[in-house]
Amino acid sequence: MSTCTRREFVTTTVAAGIAVTGPRFARFADSRIEVLLDEPIGTIAPEIYGHFVEHLGGVVYDGVWVGEDSPIPNLGGVRRALVEALRPIRPAVMRWPGGCFADAYDWRDGVGPKSERPRRTNVWIDQSSLQGLGNVPAKYDPNHFGTNEFVRFCRLIGAEPYLAVNVRSLPPMAFFEWLEYCNSPAGSTSLAELRESGGDREPFGVRYWGIGNESWGCGGNFTPEEYASEYRRFATWSTPRYGVDLEFIGAGPSGRDLDWTRRFFEKMVERRELDRMWGWALHHYSSAPDGEAIAFDDTAWYDLLASADRMEEIVAAQWQVMGELDQEHRVKIVVDEWGAWHRMTTNVDPTHLFGQQSTIRDALVAGLTLDTFNRHADKVAMANIAQLVNCIQSLFLAHEDRFVLTPTYHVFSMYAAHQGATAVRVVASAPEAHWVDGEDRARSIWGLSGSASVRDGALTLTVTNPHLSESREAEIAIRGGSVRSVAAVTLVAGDVHDHNTFDAPDIVAPVRTRLQPGGSTLVHRFPAASVTKLEVTLGA
Repeated sequence: MSTCTRREFVTTTVAAGIAVTGPRFARFADSRIEVLLDEPIGTIAPEIYGHFVEHLGGVVYDGVWVGEDSPIPNLGGVRRALVEALRPIRPAVMRWPGGCFADAYDWRDGVGPKSERPRRTNVWIDQSSLQGLGNVPAKYDPNHFGTNEFVRFCRLIGAEPYLAVNVRSLPPMAFFEWLEYCNSPAGSTSLAELRESGGDREPFGVRYWGIGNESWGCGGNFTPEEYASEYRRFATWSTPRYGVDLEFIGAGPSGRDLDWTRRFFEKMVERRELDRMWGWALHHYSSAPDGEAIAFDDTAWYDLLASADRMEEIVAAQWQVMGELDQEHRVKIVVDEWGAWHRMTTNVDPTHLFGQQSTIRDALVAGLTLDTFNRHADKVAMANIAQLVNCIQSLFLAHEDRFVLTPTYHVFSMYAAHQGATAVRVVASAPEAHWVDGEDRARSIWGLSGSASVRDGALTLTVTNPHLSESREAEIAIRGGSVRSVAAVTLVAGDVHDHNTFDAPDIVAPVRTRLQPGGSTLVHRFPAASVTKLEVTLGA
């Protein structure tokens, strides 16, 4: 398919995407979506739309942090453009300092005067792509961005801080002291005074604490039983709260590793310790065999989307196992690392470890994953896409004074209306997309997938169409309400390999269209390879 042909197709589809509503148009539809307003699932936690910052490559230095004396516009050292782009999408929570970096990090290195903070070897130093680059921050962290700077960044963007605790290489006392540093009242302790010397007299009130990270791997290589013992040592009942409702998050499995979950929960139940856990964190990265971010073929397009779509089954299976031992489901699911991971062939600077460009394919990964979380709003309490800037599935790319939004950012912007709304059940039926994978196996994926939420008489319906070349004409029935007004926001690319760059920042950007409403049924054409949001004002 040529770029020109596809651009003509996209232009026509977006312009003609909305049919006049009414049952007489149903004969043109090849698909159907039913939104069941009277079947609520639960409140969509704003924390599902969370993010992740690790001291890895160009995430912190050259991404978030440019320094107070930088000629790059900044707010106390934080890149101003990043803050201004994040505020509209309301990032409810930000995870830091890792990732694998967290279990090699001593929080005490990142407090006090910057001139006196030690430089430390970064856990990622031995990555082959960093060799020959000199003493760059990606290899030797200067610790200019520490706890105070991170919390100020969170306050600038309106996010709750989520701190990952070092379980592999520090004792519980280091965690207790970090908690005291963050949350003890002004002037109450020496650590509170140390916090104040860094410019923050009042306590941070940090609520979310991750007890380790990937404890089955880089976070200690523990068995589930060993990690359960470590978790209890760190999150025991005697942990001071300082008036904050502390929420402890356990380091859960990689993907669908049900054995890790079952064995950990069994050991926790033996000691009746599940009430000391708020969330159970799992990680799932999606990938395609060729690993290319831009130069992918049709097979790799579908392979990546199918890999991302495994999230549905992972959440359901983990929830079932958790329920075997936590029948009241006191512990919720936290997906604090997820995203599309490609080969590092498109990073915008050599220091940006695991950096990659983002296309409409990545936007669909974001859309279908967020829709999955919305549909499981009764199970998923938090999620953090990896990572915020210059790494894996970033919302932003930055280098020196240059900055650009990726297609993934636009999905988060489109989906922001779901935050805090009530998820309602959606039933979709559409012709599947078929392909042959790299092992000559016939494969298929759903034709349309999405989620819906309601708040204050407004319905938000988000839908992804994974088919590379076929649009889907869908009859949409709103059960339990009527339609007063409708608007559509569509994200689609002229060519699926298109991507935003510093020099051409708006190649892939959403288009907004006002529609003609009528009754409780409408027909909408979802373009091929697209993410769509329908904003519906409901009547009685």
